[in-house]
Amino acid sequence: METLRSIAIDLGAGSCRVTLAEWDGRAVRAQQVHRFANHPGERNGHLYWELERLVRGVEEGLRRASEISAGPIDSVGVDGWAVDYVRLDAAGRPLGDPFCYRDTRTEQAMQEVWERIPRERIYELTGIQFLRFNTLYQLWADQREGLPPGARWLNLPEYFSYRLAGSRHEAGVSEYTNATHTQLLEARTREWCDEIFNNLGLDRAAAPPIVFPGARLGPLGGEIHSLPHFQATQVIAPACHDTASAIAGIPAEGIDWAFLSSGTWSLLGTVLESPCITSAGLRENFTNEGAVGGRIRFLKNINGLWLIEECLREWPSWTLPDLLAECERRPISEKTFHVDAPELILPGRMPAKINWELVQAGHAPIPEEAAHAPELANVIFASLAARYAEVLRALEAVTGRQFKRLYVVGGGSQNTLLNRLIAERTGKDLRRTAVESSTVGNLAVQFAALESGAENVAPEAVTRWASRCLTETLAASNSF
Repeated sequence: METLRSIAIDLGAGSCRVTLAEWDGRAVRAQQVHRFANHPGERNGHLYWELERLVRGVEEGLRRASEISAGPIDSVGVDGWAVDYVRLDAAGRPLGDPFCYRDTRTEQAMQEVWERIPRERIYELTGIQFLRFNTLYQLWADQREGLPPGARWLNLPEYFSYRLAGSRHEAGVSEYTNATHTQLLEARTREWCDEIFNNLGLDRAAAPPIVFPGARLGPLGGEIHSLPHFQATQVIAPACHDTASAIAGIPAEGIDWAFLSSGTWSLLGTVLESPCITSAGLRENFTNEGAVGGRIRFLKNINGLWLIEECLREWPSWTLPDLLAECERRPISEKTFHVDAPELILPGRMPAKINWELVQAGHAPIPEEAAHAPELANVIFASLAARYAEVLRALEAVTGRQFKRLYVVGGGSQNTLLNRLIAERTGKDLRRTAVESSTVGNLAVQFAALESGAENVAPEAVTRWASRCLTETLAASNSF
């Protein structure tokens, strides 16, 4: 097979990564060429993503890749977090910085939407978990607040693909795995749900056309095109939702395995051939998100390492490695709290918020000073492991499957203490795979698309390429 070179851009809510990979016919060699921090900024009482700073970081990564590549780069693909979006004017330019999903403007949006279309009907149509920051509720908040609707909106990863493709109109798309998370896609038809748009008065014409992982969006455009090795580069849509890319990066077969994407957020689920939209799924608030090949990631969003990240902001004297080392020396906590309490999604004062939840659960609070950080951290890890075990039992009950293996991907796969607690709580064969699993899956889709020329890559081909992409470079890279 000919040499193939691809660049994976993985946008994270905490950090972003640009990775260059080359297949020489025998093995994939990958190198992370750029990594830059990301965080929302506060302005006028709202949280926003600084769009142009993200653009500059991505372009810097592409320049570095151009400098070190041994030859022409065949493709570039972007994945990232879901739900947030960029509104465009009639000329295709951003109307402003996009809101961050943690912004409080959607706190009442779900109830307002349910007054116009019942909750049960939305789930019946979309099969998507109810989260106040889903794109549906953000668009409703835009409309309620009288914001300019824009000619179109693009979810963030697709916006970057659009921009890399020279902002050509036809490159403005919504990739299937990301489109599902908007809670605006009809699960069974895989098309935008007119019933929801019409009932809420949302502009159906502003929704972009849907494509599937592996779709070619056109040649790389703009100034980057003039750099060495980019003259024939194609922009390819991977699984644009970073969790969909992460699961595509697991080289597993069969149906006896589940996954835990462990990072700022936790996502626990399994892969199904078709949507599972049942009363039990609604009761447990499971979601039917898209996967490679038109399949379904049936999962549940759970709060994750965000809890410890926010606590570390209050404890500047601690680093995560030092805190984990001290936690390992202490007994496992018998205290647990509800990690998915709504207040714990919002930034700020995390130790105090956790203590409130501990008191609600009948436990004594823990002093919030840095000297007691290991005690509170152990409570966080014990609570996360307990929640994962609870959700995994519900997943088995709703799907009728029994899982033998639990694959852990993402930054949390390096947290040996948390993984030990998960294995003990769940009783499953816990297998850690790539820290940068989103990058692995992103590259696997691109290579599969380049190999086949197909617009909708086959899951089996992506799994084969994921095995090839699991290099020591990727497996050892540190993302948390």
